[in-house]
Amino acid sequence: MKSYEHGGDIYSNEAEMDFSANINPLGLPQSVRNAAVAAVDSCIHYPDSRCGALRQSLAVKLQLKKEDVLCGNGAADLIFQLVWALKPEIGLVTAPSFLEYEQALRSFGSQVLLFDLREEEAFVLDPQKLLSFLQHKEKENIRPGLLFLCNPNNPTGLGVKSLLWQPLLDYCEEKGIIVAADQCFSEFLEDENSYSLTGFLREGRYKNLVIFQAFTKIYAMAGLRLGYCLCRNHGLLEQMEGVRQPWTVSAPAQAAGLAALGEKEFVKATRTLISGEREYLKEGLMRLGFTVWPSLANYIFFRDEKGDKREAWLYNSCLKKGVLIRSCSNYRGLDSRYYRICVKTREENQRFLKILEEITEEREEKWQRQL
Repeated sequence: MKSYEHGGDIYSNEAEMDFSANINPLGLPQSVRNAAVAAVDSCIHYPDSRCGALRQSLAVKLQLKKEDVLCGNGAADLIFQLVWALKPEIGLVTAPSFLEYEQALRSFGSQVLLFDLREEEAFVLDPQKLLSFLQHKEKENIRPGLLFLCNPNNPTGLGVKSLLWQPLLDYCEEKGIIVAADQCFSEFLEDENSYSLTGFLREGRYKNLVIFQAFTKIYAMAGLRLGYCLCRNHGLLEQMEGVRQPWTVSAPAQAAGLAALGEKEFVKATRTLISGEREYLKEGLMRLGFTVWPSLANYIFFRDEKGDKREAWLYNSCLKKGVLIRSCSNYRGLDSRYYRICVKTREENQRFLKILEEITEEREEKWQRQL
């Protein structure tokens, strides 16, 4: 069986603390928990295959039309639906970024075109450079049918403001390239509206733009599986519905989603917590000698300067002490020195940094004995 490639693998690892999955540290809101439990009694019936009530509520919240919304069994489910609906001969992904984009393209047999994010440029995605890359490929008669973007990016946590995407989006619309923008972590951003592309859809722009979002992270609903995508091209959404399995979203997940949409104060409290604790963790990591990137999201990307490119030493050392972190060695362009951790509560973050301090001190002592 294929090895587990993501964070949150608490099933094959013994860990007291999981810092590998980017889930809201405040946990499942009580209203969401109550709604999911209450919906269990309705499980004798098939769930609404169209997710009508949930799509309507999402449309109201996002100031879009119900027809602009499609729900799925998490964002990953919808990513695969999009690929299988479009059947692109060529798909473009940035690297490093979320693994499912490339997996979805390869599952159909699409050629994968890579746009590398360079460490010497701090792994920042420059939309203008990506546009130049596309224009250069066009001259070589290479044009992707589908382009995946992740904003803020996973695993780096770096984001690009929405206005900077406009020239790229204009070009892709002109050339008939579908742009799939993953915004699954955007609700953690303090200034979400400055980074989100959803405003373009409200303005009636870009029929070639598909936006992915999920309840998974912000509402700590990873186990319930609920995501959605937004698009003004209703024909494309119908194509996606045509390739999906029926009843992909369970009744408890739909009920939980409806309850979650009413949790405005919960989201505000989350952003306040994440903002402070992210900085606390960053400072702690840098104090211990790690190189840290300026994440905007609820996770932090860093490099172990004394680590080995081929062995995830820090991952293994943390696991021995009951802490699960995310090795980024299976991301394109990265190796075993790179890691990602989620932001948790102050108490959990303090415990984690204390364990990390013990690990780095033990390494130093071992090296000193070998001198």
